[in-house]
Amino acid sequence: MAVLPGGGVGPPERKLQMDLNLTGRVAVVTGGGSGIGEAACMALAEAGAAVAVVDIRPEPARAVAEKVTAVGGRAIALTADVADEEAVSAAITQAATTLGGLHVVFANAGINGMQTPIDEMTLDEWHATVETNLTGTFLTVKHSIPHLRAAGGGSIVTTASVNGNTLFSLPGYAAYSTSKAGVVAFTKMAALELARWEIRVNAILPGAINTNIGERTYRRNLDRVDYGFQPPAKWPPLRGKPAQASEVGDLVVFLASNASSYMTGAELLLDAAYTLWRG
Repeated sequence: MAVLPGGGVGPPERKLQMDLNLTGRVAVVTGGGSGIGEAACMALAEAGAAVAVVDIRPEPARAVAEKVTAVGGRAIALTADVADEEAVSAAITQAATTLGGLHVVFANAGINGMQTPIDEMTLDEWHATVETNLTGTFLTVKHSIPHLRAAGGGSIVTTASVNGNTLFSLPGYAAYSTSKAGVVAFTKMAALELARWEIRVNAILPGAINTNIGERTYRRNLDRVDYGFQPPAKWPPLRGKPAQASEVGDLVVFLASNASSYMTGAELLLDAAYTLWRG
């Protein structure tokens, strides 16, 4: 018991417990071959999880899996386009079968796609972004549910964005922002629906992160939708620079672990107050 000033006795002392240990758990990470996905694979492995690195590109997936095994972790590389239901189902089943179940899912795969005025965007460009970012999240979650139920529950983490949720002023981002707003809505629906099976579902909303997603970003005629104003600063007031992908990976570990066992349906901003600063 804690001794209070004056000699009184208070309630038992309680030490802070932060259980981030994922030993014995299996995680699937889509878009795991680079950027946030790669950082999450490494962080999950360091916490003890076996990791299935899923990416549309075989070589980057293999390279990340090899990095995990090089530091003593367990990992396999799987190739799948998250917009292809058959490929997603096969990858998740293979991950669960090979690694021994499924407990953590990071539905992270996404693209910026084409940034262009709405009246110039083609239907194919719209579909490419929405099908990867939103439909891909749906398919990843859908085909993970039976495995998570079989494990007695688990954690699903989705990658949304500040765009479409707290920020709406980037020119040409209509398709991307719409897809990421949909991810948050889907996350909340899934959180309530899956709670009966002890499956938690939470969304991360990153701001500026140092990744290579710009390599697969395309722009056309954005000067037509220049809003004519600039934010007070390019980068957020906290530290004044983008976050590292590893900082998102650390948040994924927290959401995957028992430390966040009472959290579901949450949307967690990771933008160093940039959208507050931008207004």
